[in-house]
Amino acid sequence: MNMVVKPQRLQNIPPYLFHEINKKKQALEEQGVQVIDLGIGCPDLPTPKHIVERLKSEMDDPNNFKYPGYSGCEELREAVAHFYKERFDVNLDVAGEIVALIGSKEGIGHFISAVIDPGDIVLVPDPGYPVYRAATYLADGVPYSMPLLKKNGFLPDFSSLPADVVHKAKLMFLNYPGNPTAAIADEHFFREAVVFAKQNGIIIAHDAAYQMVTFDGYKAPSILQVEGAKEVAVEFGSLSKTYNMTGWRLGYATGNKEALALLSIVKSNMDTSQFLPIQKAGATALLSDQRCVAEYNLIYQERQAAMIAALQDIGINTEAPKGSFFIWAPVPSGYTSGEFASKVLEEAGVIVTPGTAFGEYGEGYFRISLSVPTNKLLEAAYRMKTKLAVCR
Repeated sequence: MNMVVKPQRLQNIPPYLFHEINKKKQALEEQGVQVIDLGIGCPDLPTPKHIVERLKSEMDDPNNFKYPGYSGCEELREAVAHFYKERFDVNLDVAGEIVALIGSKEGIGHFISAVIDPGDIVLVPDPGYPVYRAATYLADGVPYSMPLLKKNGFLPDFSSLPADVVHKAKLMFLNYPGNPTAAIADEHFFREAVVFAKQNGIIIAHDAAYQMVTFDGYKAPSILQVEGAKEVAVEFGSLSKTYNMTGWRLGYATGNKEALALLSIVKSNMDTSQFLPIQKAGATALLSDQRCVAEYNLIYQERQAAMIAALQDIGINTEAPKGSFFIWAPVPSGYTSGEFASKVLEEAGVIVTPGTAFGEYGEGYFRISLSVPTNKLLEAAYRMKTKLAVCR
């Protein structure tokens, strides 16, 4: 007799897509196919040396092997405050407006359960990062899709949301520069979002994981730059994409004190923060002159230009985004997103992510990650051109 029954709150959560894609990748590799993975957004460039060296030096201090403070070590929180002041001219209270995270993914998941009750509606961008929806289900909340449409610049239209949904909504996610769309938002949009949230008693969670990955002189704003944003907003930052520290698992949440206090209650009962040497290395990253970020962004921009040109050569036209290291491209006519992604994998040995992995409004698109060298990107495009007649 099976004593383990899948709980109801897990019924709506499918297997994590990238885990499923990885299984298909392994199967093809076992058949001798050299798969080029343009699916998951895991940077291939190394963590800058000065950050690694700080980690190494801290490993020699036995005091760093103790439990860290639940909100993160003071050095990291002070570094976050310094970073926000220097980059955004935003003042943060180190004691109450900054919480260290074991990666922003962890923080987002815990934040939802910290601020909603069962049955509360959470407004999630569609297409959007799948964790918003999955973590809402895990907290017994109800996700409601905010369509991100090309005609609106992949920004949500707050006026189109049904009044009864808005009335029941407790939390809203925003994400700019966006994943998967690579869309950007300006301060005007953030002001609209803050006004909407205040009028309707909704907390904003802005996922700013790609805030520093920008091109062509574009500088992504912080939602906390908007007057009054701290009354309703929390912003999640990540060192993963900015400094190529995905495996280090380090991020932070900033903004509304009351919301962060609730997050701290959940976290203090579920974890004991990140390993101290990693936090201190993260402080070094945030306090450095950021030249390493600019250098890496140039590499991503070069890759982006090469891949967009290659896609255009095979009949897939898309614009160059100003943020993130993703390309959000239209699927060739005659195919759904899923059909196209499967065909590209099976016939060309290239992994791209179908737009529907990020929600129903992702249909008609696929996502390419620029986290592989340029020669691999061009090889992937060449395979698509030679193997798939649909692209010519």
